Amino acid sequence: MEYYNYIKSLHLIFVITWFAGLFYEPRLFIYHIEASKKNPPEKDILEKQLKIMSRRLWYFIAWPSAILATIFAVWLMVLVPTWIEESWMRIKISFVFLLFAYHFKTHQIFLQLQKDEINYSSNFMRIWNEGATLFLFVIVFLAILKNAISWISIFLGVLFLGIILTLLIRLYKVFREKSNLNND
Repeated sequence: MEYYNYIKSLHLIFVITWFAGLFYEPRLFIYHIEASKKNPPEKDILEKQLKIMSRRLWYFIAWPSAILATIFAVWLMVLVPTWIEESWMRIKISFVFLLFAYHFKTHQIFLQLQKDEINYSSNFMRIWNEGATLFLFVIVFLAILKNAISWISIFLGVLFLGIILTLLIRLYKVFREKSNLNND
């Protein structure tokens, strides 16, 4: 177990870079959706550049980080197999599975946008973008607080954070619409 802290450090590094990809990819989706409403040649230039940026982020940062974070997590579980008996770890693993579902859905949206198939509004993508934030909060609190946190605390915390994020997104939408009216 002399290398446990090295494996844990690598796991955390790749979790951080994975989340960086999950935070920024939907932001690129928002820009792509909004660029699609512009007139040529601006639209064409922006969409081409955003596709390149999105592809590089997704395939060179987000996917490799997800895979490496998972490999190092499994390695940690092999080093400390008793963790699977802990309720906090089973809950955390459940949220990691949900995080992968979020990742796969984000991948589906990525593929659609690469083909210029726009099935979502930029406002929807702003809300979608906050999904990673909710997962990050839950998973980090579970990993740090372990059994000191209850299901009720997790539920109430996620609910409160979700409400705050929703209110902020709505507030930003109002601000943005008001700003657009002033610019016209």
